[in-house]
Amino acid sequence: MSTPSPESDPFELAHHAARTLAERTGRDRHDLFVVLGSGWAHVAELVQGGVDVAMGDLPGFPTPSAAGHGGVIRSVEVNGLGVLLALGRVHLYEGHHPNTVAHGVRTAWAAGCDTVILTNAAGILNRDWPLGRPIVITDHINFTGVSPLTGLDPEPPLQGRFADMTAAYTPALRALVRRVEPSLPEAVYAGFRGPQFETPAEVRMAGIVGASLVGMSTVTEAIAASHLRMKILGLSLATNLAAGVSDEPLSGDHVLTVARTHAAWVADLLHRIIIEIASESPRSNRNP
Repeated sequence: MSTPSPESDPFELAHHAARTLAERTGRDRHDLFVVLGSGWAHVAELVQGGVDVAMGDLPGFPTPSAAGHGGVIRSVEVNGLGVLLALGRVHLYEGHHPNTVAHGVRTAWAAGCDTVILTNAAGILNRDWPLGRPIVITDHINFTGVSPLTGLDPEPPLQGRFADMTAAYTPALRALVRRVEPSLPEAVYAGFRGPQFETPAEVRMAGIVGASLVGMSTVTEAIAASHLRMKILGLSLATNLAAGVSDEPLSGDHVLTVARTHAAWVADLLHRIIIEIASESPRSNRNP
């Protein structure tokens, strides 16, 4: 049997990858999917045990090429909840089809996950926010020009391609984060295709239409997850002032340096959020 294509049959490919993931991890079902973007991977050090599967060993998963992005999916258990940690992601700017970028989310859904945490590093438009601290995403603006829902309608029982994005970033999960860490600000994320940083004019445009964060990921995955009616939490790590907000030159090395400097605190925060989600889940050991 041939492997389905991400362009022609992305949902069958996701089921195929989920079956392989179950075989490799020995776990038939997972509940929570966490995408560890730039600056977030250290949370994996706080979650003990588990089984690592190389992304390249799973159908439809290319190995990430961006600096700071690993190529592993880790299956762990947190308070009885099956958690998948993606140590890195692929991006549109690596030359991938939108369905390939969304493949991790769809595979997690096929594996049983109904909740996803999408993390990233982002430029900020607000000078008052300290670098190295996370911001909760309330909504996004898709400036990439593409969508993982482009093409024919998915087959029932999946909903059609005209997905409602009104409340894509789940209010209840944002409220949970406020209980864990009330100091975090909230903002709209503008997703650009990259790989070049945004121009000052593009940053000004993003601010005019309501964004306070700019980056090169997340929106494709969020669209795919919302279409599948998954609960979504988005977290951006503020790594730099966006172009034109300051006179400092932008570089990928600077982004990674800021992320590394604050890695311990950021990882501890995300770990606490995962534990709180697990404790509130009806599938948790605390809620038999």
